[in-house]
Amino acid sequence: MDHLNTSNLPNNQSDFDRVSTLKVLLPPLYLLTWLVGGALNGVAACIFFRVPSDSGLVVYLKNMVVADLLMLTSFPFKAAADLGVGGWRMHVVTCRYTGVLFYSCMYVGIVFMGFISLERYMKIVRHNSSNTSTCWSRWCSVSRLHLLQSPGFARALALLTWMSLLLSVLPNVLLTSNPANETNAHQCMQLKTPFGLQWHKYSTYFNIGLFWLALCLLSFCYTSIACRLYSSYRLIRRGQSNACRKSKRSIFSILVVFFVCFVPYHVLRVPYTLSQGKGSGFINDDRFLLFQLKEATLFLSAFNVCLDPVIYFLMCRTFRESLLRKLSGRRGRGRGRGRSRRGSLTTGQSFTNLGGGEEVRERGKDTRIGD
Repeated sequence: MDHLNTSNLPNNQSDFDRVSTLKVLLPPLYLLTWLVGGALNGVAACIFFRVPSDSGLVVYLKNMVVADLLMLTSFPFKAAADLGVGGWRMHVVTCRYTGVLFYSCMYVGIVFMGFISLERYMKIVRHNSSNTSTCWSRWCSVSRLHLLQSPGFARALALLTWMSLLLSVLPNVLLTSNPANETNAHQCMQLKTPFGLQWHKYSTYFNIGLFWLALCLLSFCYTSIACRLYSSYRLIRRGQSNACRKSKRSIFSILVVFFVCFVPYHVLRVPYTLSQGKGSGFINDDRFLLFQLKEATLFLSAFNVCLDPVIYFLMCRTFRESLLRKLSGRRGRGRGRGRSRRGSLTTGQSFTNLGGGEEVRERGKDTRIGD
């Protein structure tokens, strides 16, 4: 992770007090997030990896859990560096290795959130709209739908995602190779070679582009899903309005988490990266302010690892029921009888609440929205 050289900070005492306050507050918060996020994601992994990967959605969710767990391993190093544990050598470790792991896993999680939103959009919106289209367009829509939901295609897409992010961030490890010492170890940019500085800048722009693309995709897909659900529930009896509200809460919980955790950091990331280059034209006060804001908003992005399992619980029926059975110690025979009255569902179908999928029963016929 990027660190600002303390020798370049403003000299007035109030600024140093704010730096001290930041260094006091953030390390305990990272450690607390590491403990809570590790416990929540550990439970999520135990549940998800006992679920067969019989749909693309399950594959995407499992990869999100893996990304969160890997991201969590970097938190103790970040806290230790900020606390001064390990001296300047710990800063070198965070610059060369754990910081790269942190950012790569964060963007992998963002990409998979985009995949999930696209899969939900194709299933809920495009699948239902294809019922009134021509045979050719209906066949094309179903083909795209099956492709996105295919476990094999999802695994290939997940592998391609991990490989692409790895290839884009690996040079940031290899090119952070300038000799380190107590003077330059606190600023990652001084450890990079000239080509490493350029690669860092352009890889940062690439990752930021991925984020804004995912944000646009999530906004479009879930807005379309919300409109589709609203128009569907208008056709049914008023007794289903509670289900409609639950579906909308499921949809917008992802958007709220995405906006709260990731948008502030990425708004600041471009000017902060520009300020780190030599001859950037930024004065020390501006660099200091950008550093403070970057560190605060970066923690919001890190806190996402604690919110993802909560989203799984609120939105995913299979995850929720498996967790409750695990906590209660029951084998689920009673819940199995309850589910049998609602019809048999595959694993992929039981994830219908993720992205707002619901079963809507009209008078005399079923209209299925989602899996």
